[in-house]
Amino acid sequence: MSTSQSVIPTEKSLAALVYFVRGEKVFLDADLAMLYGVETSALNRAVKRNTDRFPADFMFQLDAKEWENLRCQIGISSSHGGRRAMPYAFTEQGVAMLSSVLNATRAVQVNIAIMRTFVQLRRLMDNNRDLARRIDSLEARYDEQFSAVFDAIKQLIADEGRRQSKPPIGFL
Repeated sequence: MSTSQSVIPTEKSLAALVYFVRGEKVFLDADLAMLYGVETSALNRAVKRNTDRFPADFMFQLDAKEWENLRCQIGISSSHGGRRAMPYAFTEQGVAMLSSVLNATRAVQVNIAIMRTFVQLRRLMDNNRDLARRIDSLEARYDEQFSAVFDAIKQLIADEGRRQSKPPIGFL
């Protein structure tokens, strides 16, 4: 077994392998196969032998457009070789189910690392939502204050226009 296969990936290295497809955070079959230390075809065969364990919300196959978009994002060449079929995408639940159908000894360790990554990503998203809400509330509060300033400036401009339209008083 190579050293790269014996090292359990970190949350940071795993996060780079998570993609957002169809509104879901997913891992691609080839990335999971690499993490588990098995061939992609072996992973997909194990899944096909257990299709009842992988409903549509656990796993789905990318269509050509989705695959092309991902290939552009991650820089996969479209030259000779490569895949003949569209890749499968596994949601968090699908990844959890994979450890039960793979006979790889590292499946449990890798799944623990992947589950921790999903938890970390959820925390980051929650923190970002909270930050967005705070920014929105600040903008709303300051928009009200600034609208009063803008109203006062508009009033001053309108008053200045009226002053200029009056005839001057005094000697010319």
